[in-house]
Amino acid sequence: MYQEDYRRWLAADLEDADLKPELSRIEHNDDEIRERFAVSLKFGTAGLRGVLGAGTNRMNIYVVRQATQGLANWVKAQGGTQTVAISYDSRLKSDLFARTAAGVLAANGIRVRIYDALMPVPALSFATRYYKCNAGVMVTASHNPAQYNGYKAYGPDGCQMTDDAAAIVYDEIQKIDVLSGAQSVSFAEGVEQGLIRFVGDDCKAAFYEAIEKCQVRPGLCGTAGLKLVYSPLNGSGLVPVTKVLNDIGITDITIVPEQEYPNGYFTTCSYPNPEIYAALELGLKLAEETGADLMLATDPDADRVGIAMRCPDGSYELVSGNEMGVLLLDYICAGRIEKGTMPEHPVAVKSIVSTPLADAVAAHYGIELRGVLTGFKWIGDQIAGLESAGEEDRFIFGFEESYGYLAGPYVRDKDAVVASMLICEMAAYYRSTGSSIKQRLEEIYAQYGRYLNRVDSYEFPGLTGMDKMSGIMQSLRDNAPTAFSGQKIVSVTDYKDTDATGLPAADVLTYVLESGASVVIRPSGTEPKIKTYFTTLGRDIAEAQAQKDALTEAIRPLLT
Repeated sequence: MYQEDYRRWLAADLEDADLKPELSRIEHNDDEIRERFAVSLKFGTAGLRGVLGAGTNRMNIYVVRQATQGLANWVKAQGGTQTVAISYDSRLKSDLFARTAAGVLAANGIRVRIYDALMPVPALSFATRYYKCNAGVMVTASHNPAQYNGYKAYGPDGCQMTDDAAAIVYDEIQKIDVLSGAQSVSFAEGVEQGLIRFVGDDCKAAFYEAIEKCQVRPGLCGTAGLKLVYSPLNGSGLVPVTKVLNDIGITDITIVPEQEYPNGYFTTCSYPNPEIYAALELGLKLAEETGADLMLATDPDADRVGIAMRCPDGSYELVSGNEMGVLLLDYICAGRIEKGTMPEHPVAVKSIVSTPLADAVAAHYGIELRGVLTGFKWIGDQIAGLESAGEEDRFIFGFEESYGYLAGPYVRDKDAVVASMLICEMAAYYRSTGSSIKQRLEEIYAQYGRYLNRVDSYEFPGLTGMDKMSGIMQSLRDNAPTAFSGQKIVSVTDYKDTDATGLPAADVLTYVLESGASVVIRPSGTEPKIKTYFTTLGRDIAEAQAQKDALTEAIRPLLT
């Protein structure tokens, strides 16, 4: 069957000139043909994500058209405004895929609001809500390497699409021939028909205004003299991040020149992920040269931000997603209490794999901290629940350990723009008091204990990877371990058991050990990986790290 599909693609008059040479090159390579055509990219709650190229298991204009026709069929059954918002980042073919999607929607009589230049995930979520759209589409592969692109679908609430809606769209996609089944008009034709319009300046201004309303100490940054190095990692963060920072008074910003402008090849870092050192390396070098107080880097779709903070000895130290989540929670709580802007019955939200140190900080300030499944849509879902009760202002902060943060209910996804603003404001505040982010972090550890949080990943590439991952998780359930590294397991939470957790079912296992350490084992929802999240608590970092290393050695044989 896959050979037949390949021959059909090879014989077709393909519009994208890059695809035919690729198909010709693999003509006698059965493994390559099977890898591209034996399966199709699956549309799920994270939309689509895959390597660019020809075939049903690749990201190309035909797969985008097919997915968008499925989305259009769902939208047409929804009533409402019959409008879809679209944005895209700097990845290869992102603008092409965005305009391709717009052409399919227009051919189906659906109105489109598309950004006239690349804009990040939070801007897409905002536009979806601002225009009261039925759905939103963000063309991005987030922090994946350059050969990837993707297609995130959003519901009318600005959250990534629900499981139920994604299942309906997927069923519709299955009915559509990938090469010829989608209705489509050219982008120009859609514009001429009045169905495709650009996002207006009013929407962009409202987005920035909503972000800047999240300042904890307005006016502080203009006099603090903060010195910043910033890298958009060749992505979509440059314009929105620098605009907001300039608006609040932070003007001493040095942009990493090699990573300033959009470049989907990501030539300076093969993996544009602010979680890893290599992505921040050029920024760190520039920070050392300029003596910056802080170095920030946002990922290509600018929904996540990583930082390095200047230490008293002049060196720079990376701050983990868990540490920054705790620092921001602590800063927002203390600042809003001081300023009298804390709402009644405030709510913060974190993912279940994020650090329990946040629970201790929230308890200290009397804040309700809710735990949700991994995926920022679950944090968005908590905001939506508050909104439906007319209480969205109770939400003060949400975070995931994977460097995603949100303050304020104006969007339903993580936002590196507001996070960058608050991180800089926090740094400026501590600088103005003679302290620093580093000093405050050490004070938090002194107050609550030396928590260490680490994540290990085990990769399962290839067509059988997902089956292997599923088998490993089932084995952990069928042959439940009783101890790790000589430490007795005192409790196990299986998130497939909705009665026990009160949350939607998820393929996640959490183990709590007699020492108080915890291990969470979870297959990634977007990549062929099983991730293990470790929390250890020691008298100092060396003791906590030794516990973590022992646990890693004990668990590795179970996952490989």
